[in-house]
Amino acid sequence: MRHSADRRGHRRPPTRHGSPPIHKPHWKWLIISYFFLGGISAGSYVVATAAELFGAKEDRVVTRVGRYLALAAIIPCPPLLILDLGRPERFYTMLRVLKLRSPMSIGTWGLLGFSLFTMVSAAIQAVRDGLLGGPVAGLRRAPVRLWGGVGSVFGFLVGGYTGVLLGATAVPIWARNARLLGPLFLCSALASACSAISLVVAMLPGRRDGSLGRLHRAETMAATGELLMMAVIHLHSGRLGAPLTDGRLGRLHLGGALGLGIVAPLLLHEAGGRLGVPLRLVTVLASLCSLTGGFIVKYVMVMAGHVSADDPAATFEFAGGRMPQPAVRADH
Repeated sequence: MRHSADRRGHRRPPTRHGSPPIHKPHWKWLIISYFFLGGISAGSYVVATAAELFGAKEDRVVTRVGRYLALAAIIPCPPLLILDLGRPERFYTMLRVLKLRSPMSIGTWGLLGFSLFTMVSAAIQAVRDGLLGGPVAGLRRAPVRLWGGVGSVFGFLVGGYTGVLLGATAVPIWARNARLLGPLFLCSALASACSAISLVVAMLPGRRDGSLGRLHRAETMAATGELLMMAVIHLHSGRLGAPLTDGRLGRLHLGGALGLGIVAPLLLHEAGGRLGVPLRLVTVLASLCSLTGGFIVKYVMVMAGHVSADDPAATFEFAGGRMPQPAVRADH
């Protein structure tokens, strides 16, 4: 046995061949981008449906923007998955069978079904807005509320299953928090979606302070849930949570995901109201901070898995075993 070392040259506990006992995930920017865009799409669809069902008359703009944004954000997701798989036929193979015990299989079919709902809802909205006509004009009479309600079920699935997918692996920090990552990603998706819709609504002509205020309150609720889930994950992880607090990744998590993504938007809204800054300007700045923080959440959680998988001590600790010790030669 020999000691392995990380990229900083620090010695790690020994393993049989001097390498971590599990393979770290290959997921990087393609999957991180998919997690982020898929979350915005799912959250936007849910928010748009909620505005349609329960919102005021002026919240129709939220429904309109949410439906278009859900479609725009979901379009890149299948290509990102296919590029990550390397060959398109691998994606098609996953559609040949539905495995109820496989988060990957359920997520793939959920993404397919959700994509259908987003396309139809966006088409209905386009007909209502006079952007489409002819053969699809009949969509004006479609039961859009029922369609949106059923589609929101798929939206919740797509928004949260990515976290469940991480937890279904053998990576210590993910596996330890298997039941927490799904709710974390769902809260993050809803918060990012509210920010994205707010950003678009704030840039449209006309005053919509009521809708922007309701979106901000919804985002605050989602961000509070996200913050709570992060705190629980830190407490539940114990020593396995070191990648979320140590080094560059830890600073990025604390300063970017928590500071920029959650605290800064709240402070901007509070300070903007006290100083009389126009709500539109405050919303734009706060939304940009929140969206950046939402992306950092996905990046940090994925890359923390890389660090955790490279740590043999974390793997043996999670497995409940004892770290093998190097052989000691005795001289007689």
